[in-house]
Amino acid sequence: MGEAAANIEIGGAPAPASRYAETYASWKADPSAFWGEAGQAIDWFKAPSQVFDAEAGIYGRWFPDATVNTCYNAVDRHVKAGRGDQAAVIYDSPVTDSKRTLTYSQLLAEVETLGAVLKDLGVGPGDRVLVYMPMVPEAIVGMLACARIGAIHSVVFGGFAAKELATRIEDAEPKVILAASCGIEPNRVVPYKPLLDLAISMSAVKPQSCLVLQRPQGPGALTAPRDIDWAEACAAAAAAGKKAACAEMKATDPLYILYTSGTTGKPKGVVRDNGGHLVALRWSMANLYGIEPGEVFWAASDIGGVVGHSYIVYAPLIIGATTLVYEGKPVGTPDPGAFWRVIEEHKVVALFTAPTALRAIKKEDPDCSYKSGRDLSRFRTLFLAGERADPATVEWAGEVLQVPVVDHWWQTETGWAIAANPVGLGLLPLKLGSPTVPMPGYDVQVVDEAAKPVGAGTMGSIVVKLPLPPGCLPTLWQQDDRFRESYLDEFPGFYKTADAGYMDEDGYVFVMGRTDDIINVAGHRLSTGGMEEVLASHPDVAECAVIGMKDQLKGEVPCGFVVLKAGERRDPAIIEKELVVLVRDRIGPVAAFKQVVTVARLPKTRSGKILRGTMKKIADHDSWSTPATIDDPGALEDIETALKSLGVG
Repeated sequence: MGEAAANIEIGGAPAPASRYAETYASWKADPSAFWGEAGQAIDWFKAPSQVFDAEAGIYGRWFPDATVNTCYNAVDRHVKAGRGDQAAVIYDSPVTDSKRTLTYSQLLAEVETLGAVLKDLGVGPGDRVLVYMPMVPEAIVGMLACARIGAIHSVVFGGFAAKELATRIEDAEPKVILAASCGIEPNRVVPYKPLLDLAISMSAVKPQSCLVLQRPQGPGALTAPRDIDWAEACAAAAAAGKKAACAEMKATDPLYILYTSGTTGKPKGVVRDNGGHLVALRWSMANLYGIEPGEVFWAASDIGGVVGHSYIVYAPLIIGATTLVYEGKPVGTPDPGAFWRVIEEHKVVALFTAPTALRAIKKEDPDCSYKSGRDLSRFRTLFLAGERADPATVEWAGEVLQVPVVDHWWQTETGWAIAANPVGLGLLPLKLGSPTVPMPGYDVQVVDEAAKPVGAGTMGSIVVKLPLPPGCLPTLWQQDDRFRESYLDEFPGFYKTADAGYMDEDGYVFVMGRTDDIINVAGHRLSTGGMEEVLASHPDVAECAVIGMKDQLKGEVPCGFVVLKAGERRDPAIIEKELVVLVRDRIGPVAAFKQVVTVARLPKTRSGKILRGTMKKIADHDSWSTPATIDDPGALEDIETALKSLGVG
């Protein structure tokens, strides 16, 4: 722990004094006053007279008597403030070789028109609209149009498997589905419309209408009267002068449902409300990310996940920044310099991506030669989340980019960061391996199995004292009991993050992995995240994963999977032996770390999370199925082959 907790400045001079301590203390002293003041940055129809009602909902509700419209705050008010000519959305698609910019005025016009089309299709406040689209501007227009008329959107990753899509259709019961005819990957076109048709045929719930964006790379067959051409419908509405007004919604009304990845059976729909979401995201853009109106902010994610919802679509627009929609990959579209090209061309000031994207770049271009000659002078911060940021990757990124590399930790359920290094308040000293400190609103504690606090540096379950702050889920869609059971019952009075880790003597949080990733080796509780940290520090390793495998003698034993950097390298068998020694030296013989195997790739979700749970099931000969969220199913075959080489598969 001592090495991981060493103070280190990455990519720049020591930061000026931070206002974090006084800001966090201000929240803790009077949460209602703190969030009431933050709420003044939002345009309300009816401003809240009460900030928090502890008796409402499951653990209380924020801004219970206020009314508001999220789309108005994200679009209309900037146009009314005279900033209609500013870029709102920049679309950059290397896979289609196309780019497009929408100003705030143009975005407003498109959203008003689509909102009118949806209303003509019978969609009103509280109705659900499912969005099944790739990374195109129309997806943002669709989400905002739903928010505008008070409909609840539920975005599902474009190209999601038909069976999984069907379960979400059944659960959300959408009146209308917004879809694109296809998605485009670097080497193939993925037809979405046949998947959508199959999902609807499998679902007991049928949408009344499907509005389909026909993409020239792969148009879909439309079946009248259900299927409607998106462009034709919007053109007709615009020609008729139809425009949807902003509906006045309760702050506690749902804005969207987002189903968490990897669900089986009845899906788990995280609910986000309008008021708390607006206040939290607006606060985070200024105080956490340090973004000003008019600046270009890029979250290199997908709208199908929570990062895309919060920091591609809503937060940048709420503060009046320019958001970047990127339809491409970190490598292969066309090369490992794609990110640097986008940052230079569009004058990006901050990038938010997953560590796995950086590891992919590092694997293909360890010296970051593709950055050479690029003007990144406006670029000032790199933010990481979605997967544990190993110190080796953080150090590499800081060295090659010469900007602060800011890890932060949050979840689909929270909607914004639980712990972070607040750039807008002034950077705190960076500690490798830590997403830094809890944000205002989050009373983070580490407890044992009996819900008793543990001391600094002691591993335990990370929990958040109730109530959760604005922006977090108030419940699951139509499943209050499941919400309590999943998140609140195990540690009464707390929200269970299901992550394990520790806090150091300075209050820094160290998230070492999911509680499921803490393995029991002969009675010793060990973190696979700590072992991954050691493996990633080896100069030949691009990325890695460690799982615990069943063992008759010790209960569980760890097994490491490593992807090596591209280019000339030594014999993988020699590197594997070095890695075993490295873990035994750094963590000790107690880890019983004896097995490492080299693989070409690791199985990941489309949002970049390594599928350790599925890997473990394969190793333990438990029944498993290919997760619907997987990016490349062939990667699981690599794991099976690797385990057989160890005599395990």
